[in-house]
Amino acid sequence: MDKIRILIADDHAVVREGTRQILDQEPDMAVVGEAGDGEEASKLAGTLKPDVAIIDVAMPRMDGIEATRRIKALHPSVAVLILSAYDDDQFVFSLLEAGAAGYLLKSVRGRELIDAVRAVHAGESVLHPAVARKVLNRFVVGKPVKEKPAEVLSEREMDVLRLATRGLSNQDIANQLSLSLRTVQAHFSHIFNKLQVSSRTEAVVRALKEGWVTLKDVP
Repeated sequence: MDKIRILIADDHAVVREGTRQILDQEPDMAVVGEAGDGEEASKLAGTLKPDVAIIDVAMPRMDGIEATRRIKALHPSVAVLILSAYDDDQFVFSLLEAGAAGYLLKSVRGRELIDAVRAVHAGESVLHPAVARKVLNRFVVGKPVKEKPAEVLSEREMDVLRLATRGLSNQDIANQLSLSLRTVQAHFSHIFNKLQVSSRTEAVVRALKEGWVTLKDVP
């Protein structure tokens, strides 16, 4: 089985070392590189071709927001997982709009980080509860519908996206809709292509912005 290739970017060496120790213990994961700033992270994303880049927000030379934006622009297949000490609105919204697939706070336990890496690698959304609430409040409340979802996505694709907005995993969505896991994954592939995004988080943010989902669609 191919291992999930991971790049860690944080300006604190002790954080990088601790994160590496946690992830390298997993049989399906391999940390292939470390970066001490955003500029180095952006360059290593090109040379090391990681599957997942774990990025801090506050870094010298280039912050996590610009690093994420650059990595997603040049290497869209890389899933960016933010691991930050901050949940300030400006960081959260800027990073999600830059293309981050997940946003965790550094207060999470090692097991949560491991699960998050697997999730974003599988194209799923990972948002710390405090962050998820900020996103909902920012994008859902009072937003007019700009474009009808039926003009972009099929009815079944909207069913899948609504359940994704509720935070359900691919398997849970499959169970809810009486579909196979492979069919759900295919629906997400079509959704990503139609919306020109590369992660569930980006797709959900787009749906929230467009007003395709409302507060009744989320927990």
